[in-house]
Amino acid sequence: MAGEILGVIGTGRMGGPMAGRLIDAGYSLVIYDTQTEATQPLVKRGAQLGKSPADVASRADIVLASLPTPDIVKAVTLGQDGISSGSRAKIVIDLSTSGPGAAKIVAEGLKAKGMTLVDAPVSGGIKGAVNGTLAVMVSCPQATYETVQPILKNFGKLFYTGDKPGVAQTAKLANNLMAAAALVITSEAVAMGVKGGVNAKVLIDIINASSGRNSASEDKFPRAVLPGTFDFGFATGLSYKDVRLCVDEAEAMGVPMVCGAVVRQMLAITNAKYGASSDFTSIAKVLEEWAGVEMRG
Repeated sequence: MAGEILGVIGTGRMGGPMAGRLIDAGYSLVIYDTQTEATQPLVKRGAQLGKSPADVASRADIVLASLPTPDIVKAVTLGQDGISSGSRAKIVIDLSTSGPGAAKIVAEGLKAKGMTLVDAPVSGGIKGAVNGTLAVMVSCPQATYETVQPILKNFGKLFYTGDKPGVAQTAKLANNLMAAAALVITSEAVAMGVKGGVNAKVLIDIINASSGRNSASEDKFPRAVLPGTFDFGFATGLSYKDVRLCVDEAEAMGVPMVCGAVVRQMLAITNAKYGASSDFTSIAKVLEEWAGVEMRG
């Protein structure tokens, strides 16, 4: 770590806490975000502010990016004044959920500039980013993995998925589809229970002591649905993007996505009704309206 400077591009809800953990670990950072207010807490802690992705990549040895969509990932890495235009960094770690197709494009584009992509999407939400308990799925050449392990370990538990670009993205999309599916089916089940006279909290307690327990019943419902706050911390638009990517990639592989297509449609409805910036637990609000109940307790 001696003398090693890291770049971080995208210091928002996930990238900000992860960058903070790197500062805690003793790394020197150069950061960039299109939203200046997102960079200020890190600048106050000693991070240097870059002028562009290219500037960050000209001042850092390794650049990490945490960005919201595949198009933004491609623009920031390969576009005008992007990371690939930098003169110093040789390794780019993409912490975003951008899908295997985008990862392959980015990897090829960076390779042409003498840079190596580390595909490293993360799962575990803002709480995991703050506490360093994320699941970090990684695909890159083995030698590169050895180099970046000490950095990525600051974020949570690492899972090396192989050396081909996009493999880690495939794993991440599979996980996010299941997380969204759990929320949809739990919302339907609890709405039915409440309509039939069962207290929502009692039903969640029953589910969590039984075979139906899942990430939504154990975490999202107690934290954000039963209190009626709908503030778990993951945007509907991002969940919709992830599930849409997953279904599209699966169908391109020849893998049917019957349940996945239904989950995508539920997220499309939630996104249209409550907006992309709403919390994805708003799926439960859609079911409440349709069933004519409130799931509180």
